[in-house]
Amino acid sequence: MATLDWLVVLVYFIGLLSLAWWVFRRGKDTADDYFLANRSLGWFVVGASIFASNIGSEHLVGLAGSGATSGVAMAHYELHAWAILVLGWVFVPFYMRSKVYTMPEFLERRFSPSARVILSITSLLTHVLTKFAVSIFAGGVVFRALLPEVHVQFLGTDWNAFWVGSVSIVLLTGVYTVLGGMRAVAYTEALQTFVLVFGSAMLLIFGLIKIGGWHAFRDALPSDMFNLWKPLIPHGVQGTWAPVKEVGRQAWYFNTNYPWLGMLFCAPIIGLWYWCTDQYIVQRALGAPDAQTARRGSIFASYIKLLPVFIFIIPGMIGLALARTAKVPALETMLGPDGKVIPMIAQSVYPTMVLSVLPIGVRGIVVAGLIAALMSSMAGAFNASSTLFTMDLYQKLRPNSSQHELVWMGRVATAVMVFVALLWIPVIEGARGLYEYLQSVQGYLAPPIFTVFVFGIFSKRLNAKGCVWALVVGFLLGTFRLLVDTPVALHMAGYADGYAQGSFLWIVNNIYFQYYSLLVFVVSVVVMLGVSYATAAPAVETLGGLTFATVSDQDRAELRASWDWRDVFASGLVLVLIIAAYLYFRG
Repeated sequence: MATLDWLVVLVYFIGLLSLAWWVFRRGKDTADDYFLANRSLGWFVVGASIFASNIGSEHLVGLAGSGATSGVAMAHYELHAWAILVLGWVFVPFYMRSKVYTMPEFLERRFSPSARVILSITSLLTHVLTKFAVSIFAGGVVFRALLPEVHVQFLGTDWNAFWVGSVSIVLLTGVYTVLGGMRAVAYTEALQTFVLVFGSAMLLIFGLIKIGGWHAFRDALPSDMFNLWKPLIPHGVQGTWAPVKEVGRQAWYFNTNYPWLGMLFCAPIIGLWYWCTDQYIVQRALGAPDAQTARRGSIFASYIKLLPVFIFIIPGMIGLALARTAKVPALETMLGPDGKVIPMIAQSVYPTMVLSVLPIGVRGIVVAGLIAALMSSMAGAFNASSTLFTMDLYQKLRPNSSQHELVWMGRVATAVMVFVALLWIPVIEGARGLYEYLQSVQGYLAPPIFTVFVFGIFSKRLNAKGCVWALVVGFLLGTFRLLVDTPVALHMAGYADGYAQGSFLWIVNNIYFQYYSLLVFVVSVVVMLGVSYATAAPAVETLGGLTFATVSDQDRAELRASWDWRDVFASGLVLVLIIAAYLYFRG
C-alpha cells in the first residue's frame, strides 16, 4: 500500500463519516426513525441498502476463497436474485399492510406471542454467530493481508493486524450505527455500494489482464471449476492434514464438491429464508413508505445481486489460476505440497490479489471497497439485531418504555452482542472455509423459520401450536448440530480435541451440512402440519390480511394498482439473466 492508496482510503472514510453525521443531524430520537428511518427511504436507497447489507465481508473474503477452492459452486447462492423478487412481489404486501417493525412481530400477528419470542431469540443467535462473528473474522483476514507487520502491545498481550484491524472496524462501524440508526445505515450503504462494485470490478479486470485474458484463465483451471452442478455425493469432505507454516500450525485442507441435490433443494430454502424473512434484509424494505417503493427497491437489488458471481467468485478463481501458473508468487502460499488448495490460506486470496495485481491508486479504491463491505454488513447486522432485541424482547418486558429508552437499549444490546461474537472467532477460524461455515450455520437454523413463514401465509388452516412446535423442534435439531460441529472446528483450529472416528457424534458431524439442513426442513414441515391438523383451526377473523385467503378485496385492488408492466418486465429480465448464467456455467 503506497501513500496515494492510503490517501484514497482516508478520503473515503471522511466522506462516509460526513454522510453519517449529516444523516444523524436530521434524525429524530424516536423508535420509528431509529429502527426504520421513519419509513421514508426511496426505492434506490432500499435496493442499494439491501445489496450492501448482503454483500459483506463474508462475500469478499469467503466467496473469493470459495472460488479458489471450489470454483463456481457457490454461485448457486449468488444467483438467488430471484428470491429478492419473491420478497418484493409476495412478502412485502403482507409486511406493509401489518405495519410491523420486525419479522417476529409479524409472526405474532399471524400465530402467537410465543412464536414471536422464539423467533426473536433464534434470529439474534443467528445474527451473532454468522453476521457479527463472520464480519469480524473476515475483517481480521483482510487487515492481516494488508498490514502483516502491524503489532500492538495492549494489556501485556501482542495484538497482531488481525485483531487490531477487526476491532477497529467494529468500533468505527458501531459509532455511526449506534448513533444514527437505520437512516445512517441505509444512506451510508447506498454510498458503499458504488465503491464496492467499482473496486471489485477493477480487481476482475486487472486480474484477467494479468492472467492473459478470459481464454487463458479458463485454460489454466480444470473445466469442473466452471460447473455449477457437482456430483451427488460430496467427495473429499474429510480431507487430510498438512503442515502450513504461514499459520503457525497444522491446517486442514480439502476439495469440497457442493452436490447438485443440496444446491437444488437446500440452497433455495436458505435463500428464501434470508431474503424474505430475515430481519437483517427485510428491515430495509420496511423502511420504504409503501409496497410499490419497497418492491421496486427489491427489483433493483436483484439486478445488483447478479454481480457477485463475476466480481467475487471469478477473482478468487483467477487468484488460483495465477498461483498455478506462478505469475503471482504471493498467491502460491495457498497451494499445499501436492498442489491442492488450503482453504485457511485461500481465505486471503482477495486482499492478496489487491496488493499483488492492482496498480497504485486503484489499489486504494479497492481497499476502500473492502472496508465498505466490512462496514456495511456489520452496520446492517448491528441495526437489525438491536431492533429485534428492543422491539421484540425488551419492549415486551417493559411496555411503558419511552422512545428514548428504547433507542438507548438498542445501543446497549448491540455492544453486548458484538462482545459475544468476538468470543466466537476461534470457532470460525477452525471451520472448513469461511463461506461454508456461514452457509452451514444458516442451514441448521433457517429451515423452521422458512417453514412457518411460507406455510403460514399460504394456508389459513395452520395454527399457533403447529408454528411453535415447528420452531422449537427445528431449532433444537439445528442447535444440536451446531453444538456437535463446534468442538471439531476448535480441534481444527488447534484449541480442542475432536471425536473418535466412527462414534455417533463423529457420524453426525460428517453428515453433509446441506443434507442435514434438508432433514431439519422436512421434520419442521411434518411437525407444523401434524400439530396444526391435530388441533383446532385458528379463528378466521384474526387472520385478516395475514394470509392469501384472508386478504380483502380492497387490499387486492390497492396491491394491483401498485405495479405496472415496467415492474413485470424488469422482474422478467432478471430471471432471463439468471437462466443465461446457469446455461453458461455447465463445465
